[in-house]
Amino acid sequence: MDNLAETTTPTDKIYKDRAIWFGSFVGGPLVAGYFIAENFKVLNEPENVKSTWNYTIPLTILVFSLALVIPQSSNFPSIIIPLAYTLFAYYISKHYQGPGIEVHLAAGGEEFDWWRIIGISLLGLIATFIILVIFVIIIQSLGLLPDELLLKE
Repeated sequence: MDNLAETTTPTDKIYKDRAIWFGSFVGGPLVAGYFIAENFKVLNEPENVKSTWNYTIPLTILVFSLALVIPQSSNFPSIIIPLAYTLFAYYISKHYQGPGIEVHLAAGGEEFDWWRIIGISLLGLIATFIILVIFVIIIQSLGLLPDELLLKE
């Protein structure tokens, strides 16, 4: 039965590393986590699906916090934050999924098309913006947001 599974063409699609790079940069760390978790599902690694989300959510909170504090307190180039989490997601996908992705594609499996990748990335961008606004409202209502970080007219 294992031989049959190895010789059949995979029916599920997968996100290649360049899709994860794009999705992470455009849609944020939640999209990167989604793409990586979906790949782990296809690669039949359910324990890594859960681990991906266990890391993605706290890291997203950390990224939001850094995005609010660091660029405002120094001359820190704000592009560094999205580049850092994008590079991290790319590395994770290459290191932990690269060989599995190559096997999947070599067996005739397909990758997702760019329309889906772009669409999910843009939805992720909108969702990230909404979550960030809610995050700012919550930390402001708790008195954790310094006054100098608030937008003033």
